[in-house]
Amino acid sequence: MTMLPFGLRAAPLSGLAHFAELFGASPKMPVLFVGHGSPMNAIEENVFVKGFRETAASLPRPRAILCISAHWETRGTFVTAMERPRTIYDFGGFPPELYQVVYPAPGSPALAAETRKLINTVTVGEDLHWGLDHGAWTVLRHFFPDAAVPVVQMSLDMRQSPQYHYELAKALAPLRDKGVLIVGSGNMVHNLRLVAWNKLNEAGYGYDWAQEAQQRMKTMLIKNDHKGLINYAKQGEAFRLAIPTPEHFLPLLYVLAAQHENDKMTFFNDQAVAGSLTMTSLLFSQD
Repeated sequence: MTMLPFGLRAAPLSGLAHFAELFGASPKMPVLFVGHGSPMNAIEENVFVKGFRETAASLPRPRAILCISAHWETRGTFVTAMERPRTIYDFGGFPPELYQVVYPAPGSPALAAETRKLINTVTVGEDLHWGLDHGAWTVLRHFFPDAAVPVVQMSLDMRQSPQYHYELAKALAPLRDKGVLIVGSGNMVHNLRLVAWNKLNEAGYGYDWAQEAQQRMKTMLIKNDHKGLINYAKQGEAFRLAIPTPEHFLPLLYVLAAQHENDKMTFFNDQAVAGSLTMTSLLFSQD
């Protein structure tokens, strides 16, 4: 789904002094890629929600979160800069109780300003309208249920190449040393047109091409083959079916770009769903 930015404004980076006050040096934070899957994960109890909570228990408490979600595509790059981001229900046809969930995490204009400062290759705009879409809040409510950690979202420029996104994301790595948890939210394999709806409740069911693509992606991750993942469009038919559109895959590249050579990589929720989706998630940490 393509969404264009509203409520944008150009503002001086007056929040930088405030950022320095709030976000001093800290031990290097982990980096997280989460397969977010269905919005129903926000209210269901299932193996994936359990995986979110178990991983959350291993994380240090961040000072703030910078989330790159598959569900905020823009022309240009933007960060949310409001004090109180709204909960966005960017989906339809789900039970009424899902639309009643609110994730009232504060925003962080200071982190938004610092993010804009770090990226000097393009102009990053401030957004005062978007809020937290379901790629962010349906997952974060399990990781940080008290909703007390400030959250800033960063958009995906839908006009740009995977290499562009990877290079842009490299500039964000210093946030790890300021207590900021970088979260990419998408799905490595995500083809809604080919979902096997009759297999939704069959644990681990994946088409052959989905399992092939997922295993090859994991092998590339283990080998630190960032170039191969950036050039996913050259990886053959299984990858073409796994990534028919880029928005759910690109958040993985933002996480890879922030990887440190001393990081330990841990997979969790490594399971296919309904044939054409995978929930595979990963954590880069210094532990």
